[in-house]
Amino acid sequence: MSKVVKLTLAAVGGFVAGILLAPKSGKETREDIKRKADDARAKARVKADKLKDVADESKKTLKKSADVAGKEAAEFGRSAKASAERIAAEAMELGGEARTRARRVADDAKATAGTIKKDAEKGLR
Repeated sequence: MSKVVKLTLAAVGGFVAGILLAPKSGKETREDIKRKADDARAKARVKADKLKDVADESKKTLKKSADVAGKEAAEFGRSAKASAERIAAEAMELGGEARTRARRVADDAKATAGTIKKDAEKGLR
């Protein structure tokens, strides 16, 4: 048992023993018990209402936080998608540029090879 429960049970036991052992008539004792029970019930009702208010407020806060987190996650997803699309477009552009440059180098190499071949053939004659 928790300390709070043990403390509560001890307090209730002490209260009941005090009332039963007090030098009052049965009617007075019953009235005291009824009054104390009514007081305890009223206090419990107030505490329960406060607890309900706290629970309602916590629920609202949690819902609001979840909504904010959901919106942030959705925005992050949209941002990541946009970034991925930009990167893919840049990669395509760079790939095309690399192919164009590779063709130029290959064409230059062929032209140079042709020139060297002609020069070599002239030198062998």
